[in-house]
Amino acid sequence: MKNKKVIAIILALVGAIMFSSKAVMVKLSYEYRIDSLSLLLLRMGFSLPIYITIAYVNKKNISNKNLSNRDWCYLVFLGIIGYYFASYLDFVGLQYITASLERLVLFIYPTITTILVAIYFKRKISIYKVIAIIITYIGIGVAFWSKTQDDTQEDFWLGVFLIFASAIIFSIYLVGSEKIIPKFGVQRFTSYCMIVSCLSVLIHFGIKSDVDITSFPWQVYAFGVIIAIFNTVLPSYMMSAAIKTIGSSTTSILSSVGPISVIILGYLLLDEQISYYQISGTLIVIIGVIIMSQK
Repeated sequence: MKNKKVIAIILALVGAIMFSSKAVMVKLSYEYRIDSLSLLLLRMGFSLPIYITIAYVNKKNISNKNLSNRDWCYLVFLGIIGYYFASYLDFVGLQYITASLERLVLFIYPTITTILVAIYFKRKISIYKVIAIIITYIGIGVAFWSKTQDDTQEDFWLGVFLIFASAIIFSIYLVGSEKIIPKFGVQRFTSYCMIVSCLSVLIHFGIKSDVDITSFPWQVYAFGVIIAIFNTVLPSYMMSAAIKTIGSSTTSILSSVGPISVIILGYLLLDEQISYYQISGTLIVIIGVIIMSQK
């Protein structure tokens, strides 16, 4: 049992770092002048065969008899907003802000989820969660304080807005999935949602873009494979395995390593500057999220 917990802790830590490092991989990809929609297409395109395989394997073991048409429509809706629309806003926003600040803004989604749950399910927010939410947003303010003192371009705040909108939409996805996940099962629900998201990106690209997806340097496709496998598919199942063994609360606390890892990777790989405001703000946000994840 002890070995299982140690393995689960390692999976949670590695999974959180892999998830978070997606922002760094996206920024590195942009150096080859690929647009956000094309990069998102590569991410989903390389992920799609894996999720189809997993969905097919699960289909053989689970019956569809207890699922209504409404359940399927709800799943499609969640797939569109959760991993297509939210991801698209995230990828576009990353064109304007650093990877470390992107991760910091996205990391506040637990506070948004808590507020949405209180509204949708009419659950009372405890005083501890109110304090956690206040602490989290104070941390965001501290992290961005240096930016308010600099002559930042308008696109910077556009990027912040897009990332924040992505966090809100992903929080809506999490709240909406709470009731429907038990009907499908975690792996099956995730696989189907990802398939819907992949198809949504394909449709979006087919309608809007006239880019030749085969025209980019080989490095772009390498980053596409890395983002698909190591920043999307693998960490999603690693985090699920960790939650199953040590619980969502502990896993959430361990995932706090994500923003810190991105600050380090951004400094090493992207030459992003690290300010004392950013470090202090990140630590404050992490404290708020840790408090939020406590029962």
